[in-house]
Amino acid sequence: LAVIGAVHISQALAPMAGIAGYDMEIIDPRSGFATAERFPDVPLHAEWPETVLKERPFDAYTAVAALTHDPKIDDGPLKAALDAGRVDVGALGSRKTHAARVERLKAADATDEQIARIHAPIGIDIGAVSPQEIAVAIIAVGAGVVWVARKRAASVVESEPESATV
Repeated sequence: LAVIGAVHISQALAPMAGIAGYDMEIIDPRSGFATAERFPDVPLHAEWPETVLKERPFDAYTAVAALTHDPKIDDGPLKAALDAGRVDVGALGSRKTHAARVERLKAADATDEQIARIHAPIGIDIGAVSPQEIAVAIIAVGAGVVWVARKRAASVVESEPESATV
């Protein structure tokens, strides 16, 4: 789980992600936020996301959560995640904030199909208000992703023909 933004939601999300078995990294160029004191035992990158992604691009196993509300920080990694074909991409913000984000991403050549893959507002709609509640909503989406993967894997196993015995 690559989290863009060392924000209060990230602080609540980090222990939940660890308990759920996710490896989590935080990318935020604001060194006052991305500190070991705020995020013990979480890999931090106090650099611009574009710099980090040059050395560590998103892969097929990386979920992305953009949480800063700052287009200068969030938009680049969102576009990188969409270009990498990621399905589990989420971004914090209201519908109005997301509409502005959509326009910026379209200007950066993102397709409508790509943009439709962004879960925004991020997380399931549980009426979350606090950072902790928003973190629960984000983890709940992760639970759904795990559920779909397990169902898909089970259906593949069930559909395989029995091997012949010689």
